[in-house]
Amino acid sequence: MLPTHKELVSSVGWTTADELYSCSEDHQIFRWNLLTNETVLVVRLPEEMFPVDLHWFPKAAGRKQGQADVFVLTSTDGRFHLVSKTGRMEKSVEAHRGAVMAGRWNYDGTALITAGEDGQIKIWSKSGMLRSTLAQQGSPVYSVAWGPDSDRILYTSGKQLIIKPLQPSAKVLQWKAHDGVILKVDWSSVNDLILSGAEDCKYKVWDSYGRLLYSSSSQDYPVTCVAWAPDGELFAVGSFNTLRLCDKTGAPWLLPVLGALSVSRKNPVTLVRLLFSLSVVCCEVKWSYALEKPATGSVFSVAWSADGTQLAGACGNGHVIFAHVVEQRWEWKNFEITLTKRRTMQVRNVLNDAVDVLEFRDRVIKASLSHGHLVVTTSLQCYVYSTQNWNTPLIFDLKEGSVSLILQAERHFLLVDGGGVYVFSYEGRLVSTPKFPGMRTDLLNTQTVSLSNDTIAIRDKADEKVIFLFEALTGKALGDGKPLTHKMEVVEIALDQCGTVNERKIALIDRNRDLYLTSVRRFGREEKANKIGTMVHTMAWNDTANILCGVQDVQFTVWYYPNVVCVDRELLPKTLFLKDASEFSRAPQILSCVGTRVTVRRADGSLVHTAVSPCPALLHDYAGSARWDDALRLCRFAKDQTLWACLAAMAMANRELTTAEVAYAAIGEVDKVQYINSIKDLPSRESSLAHMLLFSGHVQEAEAALLQAGLIFQAIQVHINLYNWDRALELAVKHKTHVDTVLAYRRRFLQDFSKEETNKRFLQYSEGVEVDWEKIQAKMEMEIAKERERSATAPVRSSAASRR
Repeated sequence: MLPTHKELVSSVGWTTADELYSCSEDHQIFRWNLLTNETVLVVRLPEEMFPVDLHWFPKAAGRKQGQADVFVLTSTDGRFHLVSKTGRMEKSVEAHRGAVMAGRWNYDGTALITAGEDGQIKIWSKSGMLRSTLAQQGSPVYSVAWGPDSDRILYTSGKQLIIKPLQPSAKVLQWKAHDGVILKVDWSSVNDLILSGAEDCKYKVWDSYGRLLYSSSSQDYPVTCVAWAPDGELFAVGSFNTLRLCDKTGAPWLLPVLGALSVSRKNPVTLVRLLFSLSVVCCEVKWSYALEKPATGSVFSVAWSADGTQLAGACGNGHVIFAHVVEQRWEWKNFEITLTKRRTMQVRNVLNDAVDVLEFRDRVIKASLSHGHLVVTTSLQCYVYSTQNWNTPLIFDLKEGSVSLILQAERHFLLVDGGGVYVFSYEGRLVSTPKFPGMRTDLLNTQTVSLSNDTIAIRDKADEKVIFLFEALTGKALGDGKPLTHKMEVVEIALDQCGTVNERKIALIDRNRDLYLTSVRRFGREEKANKIGTMVHTMAWNDTANILCGVQDVQFTVWYYPNVVCVDRELLPKTLFLKDASEFSRAPQILSCVGTRVTVRRADGSLVHTAVSPCPALLHDYAGSARWDDALRLCRFAKDQTLWACLAAMAMANRELTTAEVAYAAIGEVDKVQYINSIKDLPSRESSLAHMLLFSGHVQEAEAALLQAGLIFQAIQVHINLYNWDRALELAVKHKTHVDTVLAYRRRFLQDFSKEETNKRFLQYSEGVEVDWEKIQAKMEMEIAKERERSATAPVRSSAASRR
């Protein structure tokens, strides 16, 4: 029989993905090995020492600092102890009066925080030296957690939750969170969400501003422990004889199943499967479970393994429960893949009902299915399958087994683990390893990393306004190496998937939930971020066309041609498809937009599919291959004003004036049709390109194109027509031409409005310049004639505008 605990197990902590330490009131610390099912006594504690909490020194920090494996152990005698992996007491520190209820290392291992029964919260150095007493409460502090950047502390105070920054002058945030004493809290470093459980039998999810995102219905017993998974997608909740698995929105997850292995002093190995069922009563979310509850008493502590596939629970009757997540599903087009066991996947083709079974040597950690490939990472290897052949995968070894994120593009895929970010081809070749100073890979997720065929975008955690952009094939920073900086914090980013590298766009949602679109290639100029939506909760790009879909306030919105904001912003409302989003319920998440099908996960974990029209994607294809006649036929056949508006913008973006004229006429934009006709009558290609840039609102680029082509008068005339008088006069003076023309138009403008000249520069030049309209008219006609003559005889010159 395996040696196990004889009293209440107070805490557990993982050293590796298959090794766990547990401490108990029987004064023993055990090491559990899941591969060999061995349990070894590490150390027997003194009889007067009753352990309360256990937390391992962060592995990443330990590698960087060359520090051996060590954990902090708190006890009821007011001490905390630094204990080595072999069980040797490195140091014991007198910390609090009464029990030390919690001890937690920060993420970089530079500090330790303890919370005591005496209501004090203290910060210590990694060697156990007292740095400061952060807070003094009148009631015991049962739980404490570090903020994602290790610059704030979350702790309990009765029914209150308190967030206290480490800076003494910073504001403290405090709010009533529960109707009973709060027993446990956790703060995810990845999604920045807070989790709390209390004696009121509820668990709740909060944002870092103290706003309630989810509150469970009242459970049968007090919630004694909560813990976020490393990737921030799931969390576990423990109570009396109960272990729950929930997604980050708070609702119990329907897709995975917890397979639990309970190891106790009575039964050496007992396999328990916990199956969830769901009942919805009226409009309230009330979850009842059909599960086989192991008789383990209260679960006082739960801990996730570093790879996020397993968790362990410390139980009141001396048991230690091990559970793993299975029954996860991935879908792409006609394929559905299910993780049936820890090392087994089932592939089903819904078209012919063919079933394939994929067996792996080690436990599956992460998987992704998209772009015709399945990428699976285990604790040691990466498997790449083609959907055309499930028999012969490409296999290569991994440096670290703790892969936390997989992203796929058409040509390659990206892996994130504790060591860095890696881009691989589907042939298994390492393509690049992008990095930037201070990058924390443990905080990266699908909302802060995006991948396309040529570009990688990563939001910086240290400054959430900054987005680093890299070339996918080299890992080098794009352009001049300067990152993209938004005016406020960014919460989600996404790169479009189609088109050329010079046309690549990135969509971002900021903290105000405004949706912006901007180019990733800046060509030496500062690109403006264009707002295209407000109150956007979630978004995703289509995989075959640059169509963006999202949930905007209470509407499902599809931006058929988001780039319209760079061409003709007034057309943006006419290129949208809007649909009521009430069927998606509260807080939906768009998982994918493949072809004409959009998959949305509702707050309760269920998947909802909605369809979009195939015509816009077909229109994108025609425009991309310059098949303008086919595009016109499609719009005439569909008779849809939205398609006509998209075609008008696409044609203008590609300088196809004839098609643009027809499309604008179809949507009744008469003034723009007239302007396009005037562009056709311009005497030179350079003027035409400049006025097309003006059409899109790019005044500075239009001026630069004209000046580069030597068309000084035309550049001056542009600013006169726009009433940019100062710039028009500045150009005229700088190039010593048409100063009288500017003064004449300025004078006529003031006379029309019965105004007197007050601009000092215009008053200065008016004194020495004679205005003669006949001479001015003659000079203007001469400039036009000269431009026509040069256009007829000289080759067309390349310009920045024509390359745009």
